[in-house]
Amino acid sequence: MFRGFYTVGSGMIAQQRRTEMLANNLANANTPGFKAEQSSIRSFPEMYMSSINTTRIPTKDGFQLKGLSPVGAVSTGVYMQETLPLFAQGQLRETELTTDVALIDGLLPVDNETGTQGAIFFRLEDANGGEHYTKNGNFTLDPSGYLTNPQGYYVLDNNGQRIALQNDDIEITQEGVIMNGENAVATLGISFAQRPDALLKQGNGMFKTEGGENLQNANAVAGVTYSMQQGYLEGSNVDAAQTMTDMMTAYRAFEANQKILQAYDRSMEKAVTEIGRI
Repeated sequence: MFRGFYTVGSGMIAQQRRTEMLANNLANANTPGFKAEQSSIRSFPEMYMSSINTTRIPTKDGFQLKGLSPVGAVSTGVYMQETLPLFAQGQLRETELTTDVALIDGLLPVDNETGTQGAIFFRLEDANGGEHYTKNGNFTLDPSGYLTNPQGYYVLDNNGQRIALQNDDIEITQEGVIMNGENAVATLGISFAQRPDALLKQGNGMFKTEGGENLQNANAVAGVTYSMQQGYLEGSNVDAAQTMTDMMTAYRAFEANQKILQAYDRSMEKAVTEIGRI
């Protein structure tokens, strides 16, 4: 009986966490560059049950021999093992702002070990000099004339240097070259992650590597192609309709576990109040 409480409780916790993840996806359905998260729900190892019985040996003294009879496996509950971002390309949205730029995936190599496709990102520098990565190309100029993202992180060029501009009257080519009139000021830095599922999510659509090392330059990786579109932003890849359906499924699963928990509770109440009197 008590094992049932734990099994049902683990199911409710897993569905609650899945609902929270889906709610966060839905809340960011209009956030530029946001990558929807996916959950992986796994079962705890099953417990093998056996019953103890006795067999009387036909002897003069009638010895009894204890043995085990297999009953079967019993589930011990489920848990949400991990959440992983989905790095599929989001739809482009026109903004007509010269400092907005969408990074469009081209050919991206697949990792031979995991079978996952690589991903490309804009390079950013935080206040401590560490690199972060994002697909959100919603950039602007700070008071010092540096190209930054909404959180104030510096946008880096192809050589890992900050990009300084005199004004926002610029043109960005499909290759990411920033032109100020006839002069090429810089080239937007693009990094390639061979295993993007190993990146750590930092919030605000940004990622970083687990060990703090920098990702490799996308231009130095064979087989990587991409393009850029000025005046556009890559939208979120959240499918709002599918997310709502998944939320209802998670809610129904939570509700089913809740009803089972209530049934267990009523059984325990009878055991205490009725059987206990006897």
